[in-house]
Order: sequence, then C-alpha cells, then structure tokens
Amino acid sequence: MFKILVIDDDQSIQILLKRILQKQGYEVVAVNNGEEGITQALAYRPALIICDWIMPGLNGLEVCNRIKTDPNLSTTFFIVLTSLDSVSDRVKGLDAGADDFITKPIEQNELQARVRAGLRLHQLSRDLQTQKLLLEEQLTEAAEYVRSLLPEPMTAPFTINSRFIPSRQLGGDCFDYYWLDNDAIAIYLLDTAGHGLKATLPSISVLNILRSRALKSLNYYQPSDVLKGLNETFQMNYQNDKYFTIWYGVYNRVTRKLTYASAGHPPAILISGTSPTSNEVQLLRTPGMPVGMFPEAQYIDASCNVKQFSSLYIFSDGAYEITKPDGTLWNLDAFVQILTSVHRTADYQLDHVLNYLTALNCKEIFEDDLSILQVKFD
Repeated sequence: MFKILVIDDDQSIQILLKRILQKQGYEVVAVNNGEEGITQALAYRPALIICDWIMPGLNGLEVCNRIKTDPNLSTTFFIVLTSLDSVSDRVKGLDAGADDFITKPIEQNELQARVRAGLRLHQLSRDLQTQKLLLEEQLTEAAEYVRSLLPEPMTAPFTINSRFIPSRQLGGDCFDYYWLDNDAIAIYLLDTAGHGLKATLPSISVLNILRSRALKSLNYYQPSDVLKGLNETFQMNYQNDKYFTIWYGVYNRVTRKLTYASAGHPPAILISGTSPTSNEVQLLRTPGMPVGMFPEAQYIDASCNVKQFSSLYIFSDGAYEITKPDGTLWNLDAFVQILTSVHRTADYQLDHVLNYLTALNCKEIFEDDLSILQVKFD
C-alpha cells in the first residue's frame, strides 16, 4: 500500500483529501504545517506528498526544497496544491523541485489521475534506484576480483609496490610483474578504453595470457614483440570495439638494463639521484598506437641503464587527468613534479602521492581508475 502525506493548514482540505485518497486504497497521514510535515516525511518516508503552497511558517516551496535535498526522500513525488495559476508561479515551483501541481478548487478526478501518475513515477524511480545499487554492488565485486588478481608487493631483490583505486564505474586498469628467469623480470600496466565490465574483461584476458605465456610464439624478453602479438590477438573487431594502452618493460637485475615499449600509454617515469636537488628524471615512452586499433600498427623497443638509487613509476592516465576544484584539469607535468618531490624523502612515497591526489580531486571518488606501480631498484 502506498503512503501519502498531506500537508495543509486548512482542516477541511485535509479531510477532503484523506477521504478521496483513502477510498482509493492509499494510507494517508495529514499534518497542519510545514515543520511537522518535514518531521513526518523523514519518519514516514511517503511515496507521495501533497503540500499546500501558502501556509504560515514554512511555505510549500520551502518544504519541497527541504524534502528534495534529503537523499532518503529522493524518490518521493511532490505535488504542490495552489490557487496560483500563472506561468511564473509554476516556474518557481518547478525550480524548488516540485514534480506536479493541483489547482484549487480541487477536482476529484484530476486529483486521482495526478496521484496515480505520481505514484507510477515514484515506483519507476525506486526501481531505477534499486537497479543502480545492484549495479554498484556488482562493480564493487568486480573491482575486488581484479584486485585479487594483481600481484603481491615484492621486497627482494628490489622493491615493487602498487596502488589500485577503482573508479565508481570501474575502468580497465590492470598490471602485473613476474620473473622471466632468475635475472629478468617483466613489468607492465595497461588501461582499456571505457568503463564497466566491458572494459575490465579484456584487461583480465591480457593478464591471464601474459602471466601464463599462452602466446607461445612471442619473445617475452622483447617488449615490441609482446605488443605486436597482443595487437594481433586483441583487434577491436573481435573484442567489442575495445582497445587498450600499455607500457611493457623487461629489467635485467645483473646488467641493470631496462628495455621497454609502449602503445599509446603515458610514459613511465625513471627518477635517479640521492637528493631532490640532484634528481634526474627520464620519461620512458616509445611511439606506438594503442593495442587493437590497427592491425598494421608497429612497435619499437628502447632501453636505458638504471642508475643506483633509482625509482621507476608506471601508471594509468587516471593518476593525473584529475579535475581540480576550480574546474581545470591537472596534467602529467604536475604529476611528475610530485613524484620527483617525494623521491627518497619518505618511506611511503606512494601513500604521500595518493594523499596529494585525493586532496586535489574535487569529487568524492576518482572519475577513472587510478593505478600506480613503483619499483625501487636499491
């Protein structure tokens, strides 16, 4: 049975509305003023409210505004009862959040029809809200599943730490690192275009393929060959029009040589030095289209020697494409400055970086997945 709250300082209007609505099978509560109406609404959580516009104390529009700003009453349908019938008055009511109007004197058939229509919209809003909550639960479960697949931190022979913060919609970030032999380790991070499970599934597929080395023809020591093989396997026409960016590197701990290739991905950042004033910053990136866009895409390798006291950062674009409170977009250069400023200054650099990004972000949650890998070589 639907619950309806009537707010009107006119006792005769209360009696009339209760009689009409109760005959239709609705549960009706009536109160005399706006303050009591708000109290009853919070306790009663009605499906629909009929509220007089002109009342002593809080008027109908003030009550409506208070009701509509309460998340617990977001689906409640609000009808303003009024003798005012001008366009400007209705505009004021709509701006205050009113969903519909009933003009005095009350016509019974019109009242019943508008109440039925309002309750249908209320039920639709409730159903949509339920589906939204269910979808959010499923995305949270999917995010936890992705998190369970990600590698554990490494402490020897060098340190690898990571952070994975999924967005509300869940994106396509994924990363991994694993030993190819006793001396060489492969490290990569990828980001699938879009959000939701449709973006997550290709990422998980890539992780499983690379972790199991399922593509037997690939030379996993040669990053460009890995990207070429992935591009042949994950063409958009066969993967629901999803492409992804990726940075893939192989580090040899004996020679201290890092070989890498990228496919449309942000550059990895290699920072060397023992103090903030002597830091050397290298942006490690090679030309290459995102994987899946074009079958004929070409990828090339690059390499560098890793100096002592160096740290490598690999990340998704969600780490720096952040909307600031003033509405402007943060950028990669500013993010690199933050990484440089914390280099060798604290034991928990990643936590310092994430605390800064969280404070910078103007929203409750990040708009895109945020993933960062940190490799401390010494």
